[in-house]
Amino acid sequence: MLVLLPPSEGKASSGRGAPLKPESLSLPGLTAAREAVLAELVELCTGDEDKAREVLGLSEGQRGEVAKNAGLRTAGARPAGEIYTGVLYDALDLASLDAAARKRAARSLLVFSGLWGAVRVTDRIPSYRCSMGVKLPGLGALGAYWRAPMAAVLPEAAGDGLVLDLRSSAYAAAWKPKGEVAGRTATVRVLHAQVVDGVERRSVVSHFNKATKGRIVRSLLTAGAAPKDPAELVEALRDLGYVVEAEPPAKAGKAWALDVVVTQIH
Repeated sequence: MLVLLPPSEGKASSGRGAPLKPESLSLPGLTAAREAVLAELVELCTGDEDKAREVLGLSEGQRGEVAKNAGLRTAGARPAGEIYTGVLYDALDLASLDAAARKRAARSLLVFSGLWGAVRVTDRIPSYRCSMGVKLPGLGALGAYWRAPMAAVLPEAAGDGLVLDLRSSAYAAAWKPKGEVAGRTATVRVLHAQVVDGVERRSVVSHFNKATKGRIVRSLLTAGAAPKDPAELVEALRDLGYVVEAEPPAKAGKAWALDVVVTQIH
């Protein structure tokens, strides 16, 4: 099982670890592309600060993020699973997993990134600020930039098992599973169901959507579940207590779309 995750806007500090070694990151086929984005980002952030803030979409109060990016090559690095914070990662709570579940997380979780393309949670990276929606002056929109490198690397990383895609739309733009891989891919939407005047109404709530996705991944990891395809994933999630609605796609080579329905949001 390969689980595709979005990163988080909020990140922990880099800490005092050894600096980044780009060649040590997983998916070495992305190394050249990573180096190009890193060089472009560092150059941008060591120049005109106001221009860098504009390109990165940062507010006046986020000026410190520009200096952070400028020092990426010498900043301390920590496992990506410690760098990424936020609602999904709080619910996933990697640090509290037992040893067996942590090993499963190291094998199966892949975090997408505007800067790194995609990394394993065990890959050591510094804290940074560069979303997939950024358009760097020399490379253009990162979502489009990453498509070719990802297309060359991700099918092999997906292996022959289930691909559970929990990315947001901006990060999904960087790689869309195709063909046979798409047929064993499942995307998840979290719906909040509530009864209003006797009628059930459903809505997507961003904050709790992220939290539920984090809990889903944690549940699968702690249970040692190993679904091989979307149909088995549906059964695994139901066995874990989730209300899941799903139908096979109408055409071969299309991803499954799963709805996880919750009545309480937290």
